[in-house]
Amino acid sequence: MQILIILSSADPEIRWNTFRFGNFLLEKGEEVTIFLNGPAADYAAGDGPSFPIRDEARLFSLSEGVLAA
Repeated sequence: MQILIILSSADPEIRWNTFRFGNFLLEKGEEVTIFLNGPAADYAAGDGPSFPIRDEARLFSLSEGVLAA
């Protein structure tokens, strides 16, 4: 199944969970695209120990997930 997730939040926790969810779906064999809209285009803003957004985004990209903006 092809799945599109639209991310438009500036909240680091929501960004982190979006990539975690995308990675979960990729593990289940789904085709996933995350569309970055508005403030989410700078998806790594807010990356840190509590919300390691960059790590999740890297895994997403390496697992053949698609980022679109």
